[in-house]
Amino acid sequence: MAAVRDKTVVVTGAGGGIGAALARRFAAEGARVVVNDLDEAKAQRTADGIGAIAVAGDASAVVPAAREALGGGIDIFCANAGVGTGGGPDAPEEDWALAWDVNVMAHVRAARELVPEWLARGSGRFISTVSAAGLLTMVAAAPYSVTKHGAYAFAEWLSLTYRHRGIDVHAICPQGVRTDMLAATGTAGDLVLTPTAVEPEDVAEALFAAMAEGRFLVLPHPEVADYYTARAAEPDRWLGGMNHLQQKLEQAEGRS
Repeated sequence: MAAVRDKTVVVTGAGGGIGAALARRFAAEGARVVVNDLDEAKAQRTADGIGAIAVAGDASAVVPAAREALGGGIDIFCANAGVGTGGGPDAPEEDWALAWDVNVMAHVRAARELVPEWLARGSGRFISTVSAAGLLTMVAAAPYSVTKHGAYAFAEWLSLTYRHRGIDVHAICPQGVRTDMLAATGTAGDLVLTPTAVEPEDVAEALFAAMAEGRFLVLPHPEVADYYTARAAEPDRWLGGMNHLQQKLEQAEGRS
């Protein structure tokens, strides 16, 4: 697509899963891609497969290194790296801190680096891989749910603040996607996410459709829009339904 061809793109967390699918799709559309991942071997493997550039390291600090690797500015940034931290208030402090740092602050730090450049030239695109949990919530995963709400809120803020100045923002909010992260969700994932899980390539396809249509919200599972509407219109009924899921989870885990 014309909006992507010859553009410079950075995808964080692209050693596998959704990130790798996004990197592959951008490369196939003619973009120059930087593949970022904490795991250097995974980043290099993805990059080698699509003729991209691997830049390993923390997603929070990748922008300067990516600029150097590309020899110039960044047109599109995919804040895709994330952690699926489970538990509730009892989750260790370091788990909460990690979820906040990766799922929210990495996006903030990238935008801090990129927005001045984009405002100066009047264009740029920020793509945030959030989750349906950012619109709804996820049982058994308070740190994940809370920080994904934060990621969604930050993407909204970027869009409402800068869209008239040439910055496009998209928030990708899938339910289950067949990745290593889904496999690690255990019984909760099996109950809530696995039955309707899609492939990472489906997420990339949904993003490109949204970019072509100029839409902020990217829903690889269209039914999430109905859940989101119900949550806003009848919160107590929606919470009751989610509590029913919680009870089913407890039964499945032998806790009731």
